[in-house]
Amino acid sequence: MTRNLLRALAALVVLAAAGLIGWRVLGPAEVLEPATGAYPVAAALPPGATGKVTQAPLIVDDRIRVYAGERLVKADGPVDEKMTTTPLWSYRRWPARLSGVVAVGSTVVSRWADGELVALDGRTGTVAWRAHGPAGEPFTDRTGATAVWTPPGLYVVGPAVLVGDSGKVLAFSAADGSPRWTITLPRGCVTPFVTGGGQFVCGAGAWDVTSGEAVRSWPVGPSAPVGCDVARSRCAGLRDAAGQGWLTGGPGPVRTPALDAPGATAGGTLVLTASGGAVTASGSATWRWTGAAQVLGVRGTKVVLLTPDRRIVVLDARTGTQTAAFPMYVKRERSEPWQPHLWQLTDSYVVVERLQGDDYYLPDPSVIAAI
Repeated sequence: MTRNLLRALAALVVLAAAGLIGWRVLGPAEVLEPATGAYPVAAALPPGATGKVTQAPLIVDDRIRVYAGERLVKADGPVDEKMTTTPLWSYRRWPARLSGVVAVGSTVVSRWADGELVALDGRTGTVAWRAHGPAGEPFTDRTGATAVWTPPGLYVVGPAVLVGDSGKVLAFSAADGSPRWTITLPRGCVTPFVTGGGQFVCGAGAWDVTSGEAVRSWPVGPSAPVGCDVARSRCAGLRDAAGQGWLTGGPGPVRTPALDAPGATAGGTLVLTASGGAVTASGSATWRWTGAAQVLGVRGTKVVLLTPDRRIVVLDARTGTQTAAFPMYVKRERSEPWQPHLWQLTDSYVVVERLQGDDYYLPDPSVIAAI
């Protein structure tokens, strides 16, 4: 009997040890690996492709590249590195899954499927603040492009981060995570976005992002945004339910017939239309650039185009003068046709995720270029 008791006790010890190991491996955990090196310096580079990477990068502060994994956020840099490098910092959560990432200045805010918001200091990789919001949808694409460029229910405006689902949207200070306001959204809230003038637009309504108060005399929605930055934020214009165009960079929408054309887009107070083998500008400047191209966006005084032969063309937004043109391929990369999927435009860089048919273009589909 004593022998049987000892055997039973030994089995319990083994079972307890196995449970402890299982908890350490499978239990909820966070792993933070902060930066050990210096924050990369923003460099002034001549226009041209600088590198390509496997995962879609969110360019932050024109200094680092932030990537989304199923259960982690990590960064490398500087932005002009030719390929993915050893992470400057990384942050992992288990078993939570990542929903999306946005940045305000050098602060990187991650949203998780369990509703947790974790802000990281992009310079050090340390946790800046935490908050809790509505549960998010975990991203599913292989490269993380949706998580960093079109994160569902995640937006930025000025010093605030907005987090929403189908029923409400909450505003948090990007500086410390403190809550600012909450609004309950009406039914039919579709294609939400944030304007450059500071309005959260969803379905038939719009709300001031400073106070959360409803905006009166807004164009009849639902509206389609145009000229947006990543995270469907800082949108320069919209087309209302009747297809009428409006510029939305100021305190109120401004009716702009030039935006009625389905292919027209906007940047600031500039309206751009690419058709008939030319790109034309109206609004704050009037000019015409001859050539077929897709407008990727406007940043400051730069209009960035992508031509059918996969070249980036940069124009002066004030005059239409071409200031740069180069192939959107890195050196010694095979130059086969590809289609743009998603992209990001900053003051100094453009990054495009490339597709070839129904698959990604090569193992490193995202190509980065200085502009």
